[in-house]
Amino acid sequence: MSPALLLPGLILPLVAAPVSFLLGRRALPWLPWLVALMVAGCLCGLAAPLLSEGELFLHLGNWEPPLGLRWRFDGLVWGMIAATTLVCLAVAVYADGYVPNRGRRGRWLGFWPVLFFLWGALNSLFLAGDIFNIYVTLELVSLAAVALVTLDGRPQALAAGMRYLLLALVGSLCYLLGIALLYASFGVLDAALLAERLQPGMTASLAMALLGVGLFLKTALFPVHGWLPAAHGEAPAPASALLSSLVVMGSLYVLLRLWLELFGAVLTPGLRQFVAVLGAAAVLWGSWLAMCQRRLKLVVAYSTVAQLGYPLLMVPLLETSGAAAAWSGGFYLLLSHALAKASMFLVAGVLLHAQGHDRIFQSRGFAGRYPMSVFAFGLAALTLLALPPSGGFIGKWLLLEASFGSGQWWWGLVLLLGGLLAAGYVFRVLVPIFGDAGHRHLEAVPLRMELAALSLAVGSVVLGLVAGAPVRALQAVVLP
Repeated sequence: MSPALLLPGLILPLVAAPVSFLLGRRALPWLPWLVALMVAGCLCGLAAPLLSEGELFLHLGNWEPPLGLRWRFDGLVWGMIAATTLVCLAVAVYADGYVPNRGRRGRWLGFWPVLFFLWGALNSLFLAGDIFNIYVTLELVSLAAVALVTLDGRPQALAAGMRYLLLALVGSLCYLLGIALLYASFGVLDAALLAERLQPGMTASLAMALLGVGLFLKTALFPVHGWLPAAHGEAPAPASALLSSLVVMGSLYVLLRLWLELFGAVLTPGLRQFVAVLGAAAVLWGSWLAMCQRRLKLVVAYSTVAQLGYPLLMVPLLETSGAAAAWSGGFYLLLSHALAKASMFLVAGVLLHAQGHDRIFQSRGFAGRYPMSVFAFGLAALTLLALPPSGGFIGKWLLLEASFGSGQWWWGLVLLLGGLLAAGYVFRVLVPIFGDAGHRHLEAVPLRMELAALSLAVGSVVLGLVAGAPVRALQAVVLP
């Protein structure tokens, strides 16, 4: 049997979505564990063939491109699906103990079908090998994300969800126009065939710009990041964790792969530097705004704006001798961010659950009552600060190596300054939390909520401890 036949098993969460809808509460807590184990089994079964062959393909219906659809599976896709599985399972465990405010328990049951739908849509997105199939899966991810934002039903959440939906639709329209231009000019949609036929020119440049604008909007990259803090801040904590760690990771993954693998010849040195300038602006502006917030969820949300800027710094470095380090460093940061940021939002949910709000300077005594959650927040912060032994340290170290080794030392300075700013807003959160609040009353929080947050934080540190094999797998994607 071909190893590629295991690939359909990676989209099993799409099957679990209607099952959880039909079973309701009876599907918990066993269904998320079952789906995660089955996806993990497929990933384990694909690991050995992937190491030996470097890349696997599955032609759906045995129709080869350009007539048929092709799924592509490589080391980067393996990492993305593994991170998605870990985050979705931890969020499912957390959400099983999460109690919505204001008597919305019945509405909260709708979280589970949306969770599985998002999980399956993201796995399909990572596997997609043609640009139209990417568009379809991006739409599925966006619809699930909007549902997560509005799940609470509060007016603020509905307003944030509507803003997100409108901007996501504008992004979809731009992306679709870019696809139409490419298909009309080159006659194929498969990304590999399109890369062979695409020639630099006005059409390719305009298509790249349209795809870029659409994906910038969906990822909330600077300067079109305005919808992200409100959407992530108003969503329930489990939904915020999914949005900040996985939804933005999916669209940024698509943007980077299309730019670097499809439009590599169109990206001039000047454009590459401009992309990195936007990334540097995102790091500095997002970090500064995070330092100015008074609510923990908004601190973490603006931190996401900053962290999404780091992978853009690798774009101008991929034309230098440090290309392998830059590629693996940028994507390693993306994977580490997914685990760390999900953990931080789950901790914010514990704080909100315990005291009824997430205002930082009114959270004294929280560390004494919930040390496990504060420890999880601190572990996750290691990735944001790029301190060893976290995965964030490995990713930034590789980017620093590429930037200084190629003579583009200014991007290295951005990496260092971003770490200092991250320390500023992290310690601004931790100092009040460790304060003495006397006998202030805090509500009890289910232990599984704290364990879920801690598991993801530990995962972000483990990525730094076992970096050898994952980094080699990422470098194999870009190196012959």
